[in-house]
Amino acid sequence: MQKGVRYVIRIPFRRNPTGDATKLLGLLEDAKAGDRLARDALLRQFQPFVLRIAKDACGRKIRETDEEFQMALLALNEAIDAYRSDRGSFVAFSETVIKRRLIDYFRVRSKQREIPFAAFDEVDEEGDVYNAIENDTALMQHAVDVETRDRAEEIARYAIELQRFGIDMNELIDICPKHDDARRNAVHAAHMVAKTEALRTLFLASGTLPLKQLEPLVEVSRKTLERQRRYIIAVVVLMLGDYEMLQSFVGEELR
Repeated sequence: MQKGVRYVIRIPFRRNPTGDATKLLGLLEDAKAGDRLARDALLRQFQPFVLRIAKDACGRKIRETDEEFQMALLALNEAIDAYRSDRGSFVAFSETVIKRRLIDYFRVRSKQREIPFAAFDEVDEEGDVYNAIENDTALMQHAVDVETRDRAEEIARYAIELQRFGIDMNELIDICPKHDDARRNAVHAAHMVAKTEALRTLFLASGTLPLKQLEPLVEVSRKTLERQRRYIIAVVVLMLGDYEMLQSFVGEELR
């Protein structure tokens, strides 16, 4: 794929791929003969299958807008053209093609391409060269890249939401309690606000910490709550938002 170019295929979703082998073969023959409607029908019917294969290969949930799904769908399109009846089941054949194309895609994106994997090349039953070690490395590197990208996106969204409460992301280090016990108490106070409907409602409505209502529910004084107010607010925002990766950093304090 050319760098910077994304190929997006948009096909109406249909949940139930055909289980009729005769109908499937008919669609395959028509698609290979140039029937665009037959090809679109196959791509549409196998869309859930493509999502599953892409999810298994990537090790995470895949959306139709993700580049990995688009690559997998292009691979299915390729499999339609390359399939022959002597290659066995089309489902199994297309799964192999999709996985290989995804691995090729991961390998190109991998920063570890300089590692000399050629000595570990093997040939499969169809005569194609593959390398299990390189494939696994490409998959692992892709998983790392995806996690890094997703975490960066979470941080950016979190920083924007914090600004609504008058908190700058760069302040967090300074306003975070330095002692373990103090930090743990602050996280517990935030957790109390996030999980208690009345406190949560007050917080979301006012944008401030409901100190009067919170004080009887925690083990620290109101003075301490006031001193840690900005940090507690930051943690409440984190707990209430869609920040799965970042939430793991405060999860330890609740154990």
